[in-house]
Amino acid sequence: MRSTRDLLRRRTRLVQHGAQLKAHIVNTNSQYNYPALELHMKNKCVRQEFQTRFEDQAVQRNVSFDLAILDAYANELKSLEYYLESKAKKHQSSYYTQLRTIPGIGLILAMTILYEIGDINRFESVQKFASYCRLVKCKAESAGKTYGTSGNKIGNGHLKWAFSEAAVLYLRGNDKARRYLNKLQKRMSKAKALSVLAHKLGRCVYFMLKNKTVFDDERFLKS
Repeated sequence: MRSTRDLLRRRTRLVQHGAQLKAHIVNTNSQYNYPALELHMKNKCVRQEFQTRFEDQAVQRNVSFDLAILDAYANELKSLEYYLESKAKKHQSSYYTQLRTIPGIGLILAMTILYEIGDINRFESVQKFASYCRLVKCKAESAGKTYGTSGNKIGNGHLKWAFSEAAVLYLRGNDKARRYLNKLQKRMSKAKALSVLAHKLGRCVYFMLKNKTVFDDERFLKS
């Protein structure tokens, strides 16, 4: 599983690089005072429009370089994701199926959580799992005494990202979840409320995988 996890992590880096390339094209477009496009750069038709957009040949060559890499990424990432999904269904098919029952957790988030966890039984408690996922601050201890909290870099950053993304996506088109978030925001900021929701999702995933159950929306929002 480790080699597949590393391949998934590399996919993430490539997607991040692709986002940087798209941002460079958009910034170049703005720098030379061209009108902004309504559609997103992820659309192939939008990228094609930039193939001959700039009169300055050096600028056009710069942008065309970005476009060539983006098109290559688009072709390769699609087949890579298909391959990764087939491996996930073989390595931890039950985990993958359970995770996909959570609204907002799609292919990439499910695979990220699956491969970064490995085996849920290696975590003795939900508290240790949440700490590993960076969903709570770790305690700094010495000789049995607690001295505040330790750094934010302890734990798994990939799981922190996955659950943070899952919290935002869980809210989309989910009126009950939005009402729950609004209730939290009466006591804290929106950023803190989203962190609480991400923590809640992390705890939920722990017990789902431990107990071999699927997501229960009603129970989740009541607990």
